[in-house]
Amino acid sequence: MSDERIDTICVQDGYQPGNGEPRTPPIVQATTFKYTSSEQMSRLFDLSESGYFYSRLQNPTNDTVAAKICELEGGAAAMLTSSGQAANFFALFNICNAGDHIVASSAIYGGTFNLINVTMAKMGIEATFVSPDCSEEELEAAFRPNTKVVFGESIANPALIVLDFEKFAAAAHRHGVPLIVDNTFPTPVNCRPFEFGADIVTHATTKYMDGHGSCVGGAIVDSGKFDWMAHADKFPGMTTPDDSYHGVTYAKDFGPAAYITKATAQLMRDFGSTPSPISSWIMGMHLESLAVRMERHCANAQKVAEFLAADPRVSWVHFPGLPGDRYHALAQKYMPNGTCGVISFGVPGGREKVSSFLDHLKMVSIATHVADARSCTLYPAGTTHRQLTEEQLEEAGVGIDLVRLSCGIENADDIIADLDQALAAVQ
Repeated sequence: MSDERIDTICVQDGYQPGNGEPRTPPIVQATTFKYTSSEQMSRLFDLSESGYFYSRLQNPTNDTVAAKICELEGGAAAMLTSSGQAANFFALFNICNAGDHIVASSAIYGGTFNLINVTMAKMGIEATFVSPDCSEEELEAAFRPNTKVVFGESIANPALIVLDFEKFAAAAHRHGVPLIVDNTFPTPVNCRPFEFGADIVTHATTKYMDGHGSCVGGAIVDSGKFDWMAHADKFPGMTTPDDSYHGVTYAKDFGPAAYITKATAQLMRDFGSTPSPISSWIMGMHLESLAVRMERHCANAQKVAEFLAADPRVSWVHFPGLPGDRYHALAQKYMPNGTCGVISFGVPGGREKVSSFLDHLKMVSIATHVADARSCTLYPAGTTHRQLTEEQLEEAGVGIDLVRLSCGIENADDIIADLDQALAAVQ
């Protein structure tokens, strides 16, 4: 783990060239790798020797970028996936089988809610969703004997609810299961969940880590601290021999890298949600400016949120950086240097008025995206969360008047001017 500060890690870590080697990481845009010994290739397939043999499982460019993200989070091992959705699926499915159970925060991205509530349910994995504001007693009541994991988002998309890491981690560990946190919105620049008890972190690298709307991707980082062998009966996939890989026992044979090794050897092998090396390389270049961009995103969002909070044409504003926000205290505890550039606010008057407001924006674009250098906005109840029922929308903190605004790195006054004229147009 690096002792460098986070902004230095963004620039320097993940790749260290040797004498005369390229200063920027090379793109290994290759599917296969040549060996002169069949015996060595056999050892690679047995996982008894490290190396590359097919890019569906691992690729040097992907691993270089994963190593940087691992250092940013302070983890033990990491892997990239083709999307944030794939990262969340792999993170959960790596330790859940048919007949198992998940405890999840109800305030999560709509696609992730559907993944857990619908798709994984078809695979025989049930879930209980709890409010992130639930009491310790309510959280405790959600667990079952077959619960294998607890899942939440550090800052919920789009409700902007800050997860109480310590409350959820304590409950998970009392039941001998890990806490997985999607840390996409604050990024490790502003929040490091491992320091507050989380065991595994996921990211949609498509968002701030890329930050330029150029490449879809995801990442999983393992802290290496969860003791799988101490809960061997709960996690046979980690603690008993894997017949599909010649009897390796991940928790015994790979130490702190066990969880990521299993996800790579089994899930990436079988599902193939592999990022292309060129996409990983682009995202890796953009990671170098992550700390600088996050500072600007947060400063812009703070100024825009203060404008909206004082505007009578807006019914409410959610932004953890506002002193009066319900989650301000938790944000100060877990993310004292800033949260993210995303704001949620209410435009009164019903669906048609909300849609009209978005249509009148000029600089701020309507996009199925967030956490980008360019400011963008979306109507979640009509798009990303439209598959949810009214009750589920309420549980997720997504009202029919909610507008999600992602403040880019333009001048904050220009963002405010665009919002002002659009609000004036729908009065």
